[in-house]
Amino acid sequence: MEELKTELKLIQMSSIEAEEVSWLWYPFIPFGKLTIIQGDPGDGKTTMVLNIAAKLSKGETFDDHMIGGDPINIIYQTAEDGLADTVKPRLESAGADCTRISVIDESDKSLSMADSRIEEALIQTKAKLLILDPIQAYLGGEMDMNRANEARDMTKRLGALAEKY
Repeated sequence: MEELKTELKLIQMSSIEAEEVSWLWYPFIPFGKLTIIQGDPGDGKTTMVLNIAAKLSKGETFDDHMIGGDPINIIYQTAEDGLADTVKPRLESAGADCTRISVIDESDKSLSMADSRIEEALIQTKAKLLILDPIQAYLGGEMDMNRANEARDMTKRLGALAEKY
């Protein structure tokens, strides 16, 4: 089978206009970008993101490098933890304003990053933060994690949504 040849196109960096990055929490979490929190099971990734969500839901910060002020709305999706027995107690323990944290109902259909319900939820709630825990659970059945181009396309789509809202 013959491979189709793609025409080479070069972009000189001198033609690129630099843009300043806006940070939610410098230098860890930029606005409008995909951020992946990585670690071994039991390292506290979920605890950390739920604590971040709790602080932001009240307009609070961890330190001087985190944007604070106005409380923000958050969408938190989890494929691993129960909402009633794990997520809500952890949010309450962290002092979250649970009226500002929503979950997209997956009882009729599982959610994927390609699902239009994500964009609908962002618009409806005016959420400034979307947490997918873990991200692999939301890649969708049509995407192969081992194929970098497929993962890259999906994360670009999600990044574009983040910049839009």
